[in-house]
Amino acid sequence: MIAPTGNTNKAAAPAGYRTSDERLIKVTPAAAQRVTMLLQKQGRPNGVLRVSVVGGGCSGLQYKMDLQDGPANRDFLVETGGIRVVVDPKSALYVTGSELDYIDSLQGGFKVKNPNAATSCSCGESFSA
Repeated sequence: MIAPTGNTNKAAAPAGYRTSDERLIKVTPAAAQRVTMLLQKQGRPNGVLRVSVVGGGCSGLQYKMDLQDGPANRDFLVETGGIRVVVDPKSALYVTGSELDYIDSLQGGFKVKNPNAATSCSCGESFSA
């Protein structure tokens, strides 16, 4: 896991979050643009994208993404592609080294390229590590 680099970020963040870098997770320009648009649409121009890994799906684990106002206690905060992404410590074990992309097509949406995923289901909605 990537070591925290200190608590040096934006005002809306509570004490106790940790900053990290793109070795934890990075976003493509297409994903950053989509997240920025969604944050503005929700009236949260300074918000963050939360990326989590939860149990579920046919392969056992799946990604969950939420837009929030800021990081929570113990979160890792990554500034990447002009947006802020937060990851909880447990999810960080699964997403380290991942890249988040956005595909604008009928079957598109947010896609995670995860080097830690051992297998994924045929629909691409879940994975195992």
